[in-house]
Amino acid sequence: MTAISLGCDHAGFPLKSVIQSLLIERGLDVLDFGTHSEESVDYPDFVHPSAEAIENGKATMGILLCGSGNGVAMTANKHKNIRAALCWNAEIATLARSHNNANMLALPVRYITANEAKDIVTAFLDTTFEGGRHALRVNKIPCKYPD
Repeated sequence: MTAISLGCDHAGFPLKSVIQSLLIERGLDVLDFGTHSEESVDYPDFVHPSAEAIENGKATMGILLCGSGNGVAMTANKHKNIRAALCWNAEIATLARSHNNANMLALPVRYITANEAKDIVTAFLDTTFEGGRHALRVNKIPCKYPD
């Protein structure tokens, strides 16, 4: 069974259960890294473990939620081999997977409905990477400069 890592901040918490239910309905294991309430928290505390689950092979993909989606995407993209994409509709999610081989989805929960979120997640999960010319570009993403 494929595992999906899930992480959010307080803004993303209300929608997280909707996404988690969708993932379970699809027969996926969910690694829920929190948060677990609407109490104000710092999103990096939940994004880092979610991204690390992909890095260490415990999950194949991840879904992150916060108000704008930007903070969680920026944090996840600090991790080696993580390609987090901020997606606000299903078409963007499809392109993020097919052209960019995104392995984490960042949802801007203050700007999408629950039904839109489900459509975005479904598109993200159901799309495969096209490879070819896109693989050449994706392979150029990792930074070649020392820290």
